[in-house]
Amino acid sequence: MSATEFLCQIVGVKPHQLSRKENIILEADLFARVCEEIKEFFKAQYRGYFRLIKCNAEMENVVMESVYVRHVINDILSTEEYTLSGIACYTQTPEEVVYEVAMGLNTNPSSAFLRKIIELHRSIRPDLYREIIRKITTEYLAA
Repeated sequence: MSATEFLCQIVGVKPHQLSRKENIILEADLFARVCEEIKEFFKAQYRGYFRLIKCNAEMENVVMESVYVRHVINDILSTEEYTLSGIACYTQTPEEVVYEVAMGLNTNPSSAFLRKIIELHRSIRPDLYREIIRKITTEYLAA
């Protein structure tokens, strides 16, 4: 079950009753929220570092915006379930591009690449994504 279907089921929305445009908007919103939560997850791991260098919240956000995909790739690699070439194969992206993102040389990967990286990370860290979806669902229900 996709995250969008799961969210729709929880909040009582039937995706087949939505127009194609409404489903795309819902999926885009969910994807953006998932990306924000992933940034917050990695930002929490660096909170001490940000405090040490006396970063304000705005600067923290700028830093995380440019490196969170790098952290996602490195988290995938840390599980040893995939290598750089395996990630490249899964995402159908040249290995050099994956390497550049993982090293922080490319801080603006394509949206298609980002989506595939998130899908792969989700398959490796399902508990993290369940927690993210739970948090997003709570926010949707409260709104």
